[in-house]
Amino acid sequence: QVQLVESGGGSVQAGGSLRLSCIASGYTYSGYSMGWFRQAPGKEREGVAGIDRDGRATYADSVKGRFTISQDSAKNTLYLQMNSLKPEDTAMYYCAATPVYLYGGSLSERWYKYWGQGTQVTVSS
Repeated sequence: QVQLVESGGGSVQAGGSLRLSCIASGYTYSGYSMGWFRQAPGKEREGVAGIDRDGRATYADSVKGRFTISQDSAKNTLYLQMNSLKPEDTAMYYCAATPVYLYGGSLSERWYKYWGQGTQVTVSS
């Protein structure tokens, strides 16, 4: 049974940093493509960053240069380093996984089969 468990969310002031983690279990991590998504209150869920099994990544324009997605296959863990946080980054952040090989990663949630429960990020001005 595939499980994704996010952690690392919290409350920070604008300009601060957080690192989100997503521990995966129940499948061979290195064979999957992974992604981070977020959903703010009253808004649709949006893709933040995606990464393929070889480490190639893609980012939403709104986070380019501020967020970095990475993974440690030995630890079955996906990360999202978030720097220079802004109030508009406030959202529930979700980790997602798919056995589909998404070259360069993907921000489209339709490709992702498994989802975590989310971790809340709140950025105050």
